[in-house]
Amino acid sequence: MQSSTDRMLTRIKSIYLYMSKEGRTVTTQELVDEFGITQRTIQRDLNVLEYNNLVHSPSRGKWAAKRKKTRAS
Repeated sequence: MQSSTDRMLTRIKSIYLYMSKEGRTVTTQELVDEFGITQRTIQRDLNVLEYNNLVHSPSRGKWAAKRKKTRAS
């Protein structure tokens, strides 16, 4: 069984990869619908990604992945 931290990191990585693959701005609601989790959880995950300089919010409720070389392990 995965620990809650492992599940969170896996989820955050999945969100980032989804945003990178889409290559466009996505809404918080779109992420809620895609991943089937609450808006509050998505917001916390996006805050982690933003803190690590991987995503930015060009306007309220919209998010885009930054163009950076990253290594997914």
